[in-house]
Amino acid sequence: MNSARRCSALFREICVSSVGGQPARTPLPPAGSAATGTRCCHIGPGGGGVRRTGDPLKPGAAASTITAPVCPMGSSSSSRLFGTMAQALSSSSLAQPDPDLDQDQDLVEVEPEQLLRECEEALRRRPARPHRDLVQPKLLAPCSHQHNPSIRVLQWNILAQALGEGKDSFIRCPLEALSWHERKYQILEEILTYRPDIVCLQEVDHYYDTFQPIMARLGYHGNFLPKPWSPCLDVEHNNGPDGCALFYRRSRFHLHSTAHLRLSAMMLPTNQVAIAQTLRCLATGRQLCVAVTHLKARSGWERLRSAQGADLLQSLQGITAPGSGAGPGPVPLVVCGDFNAEPSEDVYRRFSSSPLGLSSAYKLLSGDGQTEPAYTSWKIRPSGESCSTLDYIWYSECALRVEALLDIPTEQQIGPDRLPSYHYPSDHLALLCDISFREGPHRLL
Repeated sequence: MNSARRCSALFREICVSSVGGQPARTPLPPAGSAATGTRCCHIGPGGGGVRRTGDPLKPGAAASTITAPVCPMGSSSSSRLFGTMAQALSSSSLAQPDPDLDQDQDLVEVEPEQLLRECEEALRRRPARPHRDLVQPKLLAPCSHQHNPSIRVLQWNILAQALGEGKDSFIRCPLEALSWHERKYQILEEILTYRPDIVCLQEVDHYYDTFQPIMARLGYHGNFLPKPWSPCLDVEHNNGPDGCALFYRRSRFHLHSTAHLRLSAMMLPTNQVAIAQTLRCLATGRQLCVAVTHLKARSGWERLRSAQGADLLQSLQGITAPGSGAGPGPVPLVVCGDFNAEPSEDVYRRFSSSPLGLSSAYKLLSGDGQTEPAYTSWKIRPSGESCSTLDYIWYSECALRVEALLDIPTEQQIGPDRLPSYHYPSDHLALLCDISFREGPHRLL
């Protein structure tokens, strides 16, 4: 069966279409056209996804912009290709398989490009999402990737469906814009466009009926850890608790170990969790520990967030300690998460001064390499407008280097009604960076 038919079969197999069926397909406009109302994504030299580092870069101001042609993605549609996303998985009975079992081994993988086009067709009614460039930090010199290909990491609080519709009160966002029937396409479209090797998500409440089966067919192995008590459970017709999810590409990594962590504060367990997985990179043979977390939200909880961060750092220090990996030194570390904390908070200072030698990747977008973006979340609730930097990708600075970062949309691109909206599915922006292992003596530090 060719790839296109196999992808269509995937949708029929795991998706339930709503009443009315699917609309007739219309051909996509040729790449590079700029028709009004079209959706846009980044296309690399090979025609799929954002351009990967290693290709020639253009000089810029604070960073070099990796420019790419625009790919139109349709105009309008009320398609329900995904439906509930689970013909075989009933949303009323959420089976939770053993996370230690590799249940993806025998799955037939599908072509991401075809699934992306399915999403594009379903989203023709929606306006284009903000255009974002992949940029190289100016302070970093290009390096060869012949034997050390970069690793693409995506961090994103995707906004739990139950919270978006039932609790968060985004007063400038129409309820229709939060409908799962189309919002799920937008989330998957974002992931498919950038083709990350590692995906770290928070506020995932459709893991077993949506993300796990789809991502497994795209070649990822997934792991999910729900909150012990999730506010999603207070919402009528919820889809279970929300939590953190971590996916890695099976063709790129082999799983060495997994740790599920319930974060503590002052010796008491809290409602926040983290996943830490140690992976072996199949391209280099080297190990990498990746962690994903979501710290306590709201103002007034700064001390709790600081204590949770301290507990997480202590756990990660043990997981990555010298001798725990294949080499004599500590295992390099990447920590992704919604910290619900501005850079002025104590938990940020804990991470930036940790013995683990962590640095925040997105500081490198600034001219001096020391300043975080002005915002990673921008929303309007009844309590007022909130424009905050809450999301981070931390990395072991001595063992890893950042090759490129996805830039932050401008205020004009986000729009006056802020996030979420018809053109963006979450109140948090996705962060993405390409990292690589440092060579030479750095790897032993």
